[in-house]
Amino acid sequence: MTGSGSAAMSATRSEWEMAAEILSYLKEHPEASDTFEGIAEWWIMRQRVRVEVETLKKVLCQLTEGGLLEEFGKKDNPQYRLKAWRN
Repeated sequence: MTGSGSAAMSATRSEWEMAAEILSYLKEHPEASDTFEGIAEWWIMRQRVRVEVETLKKVLCQLTEGGLLEEFGKKDNPQYRLKAWRN
């Protein structure tokens, strides 16, 4: 990932994913700069939480549509629970 052809080609999937997270953060905050610790705590974690939230939305929708969960309460901020099995 250093820019030399062979080093860039040997990056692991995890390294490529982390590079994408850093670049995604910088795309949203082009003037950002931080220390190693700040990048780890704020940039990387923020991007990972965002991805996990999107995944959670999809999973909740799939479980609800599949009849395993039920959605109730306010439409703009629903709650989810195990769907009661009715005979």
